[in-house]
Amino acid sequence: MRLFSTTKVSLRALRRNKLRSLLTALGLIIGVGAVIATVSIGYGAKSQVEALVASLGQNVITVFPGNFTSGGMRSGWGGASSLTTDDAEAIAREIPGAIGVSPELRDRQQVLANGLNWNTQVLGESPDYPSIRSWPLATGAVFSEQDVRSMAKVAVIGKTVADQLFPNEDPLGKSIRIRNIPFKIVGMLEAKGFNLFGQDQDDIVVIPYTSHLRRIARRPNIGSILVQARSAAELYSVQQQVTDLLTQRRKGREPDFTVRNQIESAQMATSTSKTMTVLLLITSVVSLIVGGIGIMNIMLVSVTERTREIGTRLAVGAHGRDVLLQFLIEAMVVSVLGGAIGIAAGIVASRLITTFVGWPVLIPPVWIAIAFGISALIGVFFGYYPARKAAQLDPIEALRFE
Repeated sequence: MRLFSTTKVSLRALRRNKLRSLLTALGLIIGVGAVIATVSIGYGAKSQVEALVASLGQNVITVFPGNFTSGGMRSGWGGASSLTTDDAEAIAREIPGAIGVSPELRDRQQVLANGLNWNTQVLGESPDYPSIRSWPLATGAVFSEQDVRSMAKVAVIGKTVADQLFPNEDPLGKSIRIRNIPFKIVGMLEAKGFNLFGQDQDDIVVIPYTSHLRRIARRPNIGSILVQARSAAELYSVQQQVTDLLTQRRKGREPDFTVRNQIESAQMATSTSKTMTVLLLITSVVSLIVGGIGIMNIMLVSVTERTREIGTRLAVGAHGRDVLLQFLIEAMVVSVLGGAIGIAAGIVASRLITTFVGWPVLIPPVWIAIAFGISALIGVFFGYYPARKAAQLDPIEALRFE
């Protein structure tokens, strides 16, 4: 029997039992929909973390304090700092691949100006900071190396600070007071908005790190060191050189620092979302398998119900392969239909998650194709046994079947 005729017979059989065909596909609809929704959530979280990391700069390496033993007590990443400005200057001086270096200090301070006050994050940085963080200035300019050397009382502010302290005014040239010390505003950073963790990136004041160290923090050590590699290809090489240099400067003491590059930071940030995505995908795959078993079960019932019909077709000249093909087509149509509806349901579910929960979602087109292909393969895999059973029926016994 020709393929076209066999397909017509298969579709006619499915139309006779529309509700049962739809219920048979329900398992696949749920499974495929769950796969699409899960993947969209996982990729959405990953893309948001990658965007956040990218917004922090390109080819950035960060040196954190920690990972040392003191008095029998081990401190992990982020422990008490022993990093110094000399460490940062050594990196800038001795590592050719480091095109930007910024010693960094962070504190929250109450800032006063214009008869108003605002609690914000005050960063001590070098003039390389905007370049390292890929953060251009909206107005003005960043402070200079001379300002760093002279511990100048100058500042670059974020848009949120400008809006809070200088509403409807140009802050350039005006002064803010930090710990009752006046700092002249020489520039304002472009707005970046909120990051992945809901923190306002524009709520900052950036001053020379020497001014922060001596005038604000009044402590001997810096909090971290930002290093920008010349290119992505040199990222790991520069990271290793920074590690080797700082280890050498410790003169045999156990390393009291941790060096992380941007890629490692992104991987650490996305590790939890990856784990959750894998667990949800496993659950979705189980749903697909259950859906496939449902197809096999209904197809076996269908073979039993249509035994006389199959016997009649075989008796009038149909070959076993024609019957096999007919039932395979029926199983594939049910599974492909279920897959298509499941994909649509998964896309709708993803949009609803974004609307009502606020989670970012991203649906890669390749996963839509994968889900569709898997549903077709499930139809073939789980439909083959019932189809083979139908094809092997003895025509005489089938005609006698009641």
